[in-house]
Amino acid sequence: MRNQVRPRTAAGCAWKVFGVIVVLSTTVVFSTRALAQSQPFSFGLWGDMPYAKAGDGPKMPALIADMNASDIAFSLYDGDIKDGSSQCTNDVYQAAIKMFDEFKKPVVYIPGDNEWTDCHRLNNGGYDNLERLAHIRQVMFVKNTFGSGTLPVERQGVPGSKFVENVRFVHQGIMFVGLNVPGSNNNRVVDEKDCTSKSARTASHCEADNAEYVERDAANIAWMHEAFSKAGAEKAAGIMIVFQGDPGFDIPETEDKDESRTPDHNGYFAFLDAIILETKAFKGQVVLVHGDTHFFKIDKPLLNATSMLPNLTRVQTFGSPNIHWIRVTADASSREVFTFHPMIVEANK
Repeated sequence: MRNQVRPRTAAGCAWKVFGVIVVLSTTVVFSTRALAQSQPFSFGLWGDMPYAKAGDGPKMPALIADMNASDIAFSLYDGDIKDGSSQCTNDVYQAAIKMFDEFKKPVVYIPGDNEWTDCHRLNNGGYDNLERLAHIRQVMFVKNTFGSGTLPVERQGVPGSKFVENVRFVHQGIMFVGLNVPGSNNNRVVDEKDCTSKSARTASHCEADNAEYVERDAANIAWMHEAFSKAGAEKAAGIMIVFQGDPGFDIPETEDKDESRTPDHNGYFAFLDAIILETKAFKGQVVLVHGDTHFFKIDKPLLNATSMLPNLTRVQTFGSPNIHWIRVTADASSREVFTFHPMIVEANK
C-alpha cells in the first residue's frame, strides 16, 4: 500500500542515531566479549520496488550495480516486490527471486502487503490472499537468503510452513530481525466495507483473515521478544527490526491525541505496544525499518510528539518511483551504533 504523504525529513547527508549509552567510570558497559570481537561493517536497506505502473523496470539494473559495487556485507529488502494494482500471478514471485539473485552479497527478503495481503483486490486478480501467503512461504523461502554468499540466519518456521518468513541473525554484535508485518492494517479487517470494497472477499474470507492476523501477530511478538532476550543476554549494542507496513507513523501527532491509534491502524497496536516495552528495557539502540509510504525518513515517532523513546529510531526506506537505497554503517563499539547514508543512484535521479 502506498499513501501520498509529504516527506518530513530531508535526505541530503549522512544521519546518525544518537541514544543512551551506559557508562561505568570511563568504560562502556557494552565492552563485552562479543563486542570486543566485533568489527564495523556496512549493509543496505531497500524495498517497495520495482513497480510496473511507475516504469521502474529500466531503473533496477543501475540500483543493483550501485549496491553490488558498494562495501555492504548484505542487504535487507522490506517488502512489496510489485505495485498494489497489478495481478498476483506466480511469475511475480519468480521475477523477484531472479532480481534478488543478481546481488553479489546475501539478500534477506521480508514480505510486503502488495504480494499477499492485497491480492484479494479485484485489480490484483481477486485471489484468496491467504493462499498467496502460503504460496510465498512455499517458493520464497526455499533457501534462507538470496544473492551470493550466506548468512547464519534463524527462522521461525521451516520452508513452506507458517512464519518461515520471520528471521533473525546476529552480525558483529548487532541483532537483526525481520517480521511479516505488512501494510493494509497488518491484514486485519476493520468492518464490512473494508472487507468487500473492490474485493473478491466474502465475509468468511474476512473472518479467516482476522484469524490469520491474530495468530501471526502473536507469533511476530513472540519472535521479537525472543530476539530482544537474546540481544540482552549477549549485551548486543543494537537491534534492528525490519518489516514492511507503516503502522501510522506518518499520521501527524499532536500533544493531546495520537491519531495513529485509529481503527484503521488497529492491526499494529499490540505489535507497537510490545516494541515500546522491549525498547524501554533494552540498553542499546533500537531501529525500526519499514517501507510502505516510499519517502526516505529518519525520526523518533514513539512514544508520541511530547515524550520520545531516546534509544528508538524509525527509518523509512526509499520506494517506487524513487529507486535508491540506504547504506548503513554499524559499529557496535560506537555511541550511535548506526549511521545512515541515503545512496542516490545517479542514473535514477
